[in-house]
Amino acid sequence: MDVRFNLFENQLAARFAKRFAGAGLLIHHSTLPRSTQELVSLRASQINGCGHCIDMHTKEAAAAGESAVRLHLVAAWRESTVFTEAEQAALALAEEGTRLADAAPGVSDETWALARKHYDDDQLAALVALVALINAANRLAVIVHQPGGSYEPGMFSAAFDD
Repeated sequence: MDVRFNLFENQLAARFAKRFAGAGLLIHHSTLPRSTQELVSLRASQINGCGHCIDMHTKEAAAAGESAVRLHLVAAWRESTVFTEAEQAALALAEEGTRLADAAPGVSDETWALARKHYDDDQLAALVALVALINAANRLAVIVHQPGGSYEPGMFSAAFDD
């Protein structure tokens, strides 16, 4: 697969990326656990078929100490015993928030209540923003055919520096 358009070399895209990274920085520094952030980003990216983001979030999670077992089981989290109830609530919200076209009600009241049970207002705000942001990132990468495989942990850490 060849990259259609290099978003990192275009001036307008670079300016957009800077603002996009700023939004990501707010989430990154929130009280939503970093492991939950990576699991949610990974699951949405799996659903959207974004190899670039799957590559990035798998490697970032592993570099942060996430176990290979948990990373391998994200796609089948409902049939797994390695995720906490809070993580399951976040993954359910991520799935329903990603599959909007597949489910008429969007995020169900049951899923919202589960997320509400485990996350405070700031964490919930971060979780909702994260689901929106990773879905946008997936679309950017998929549209231009940004391939997975070459990401190195920390590659974009400059975007998260204060």
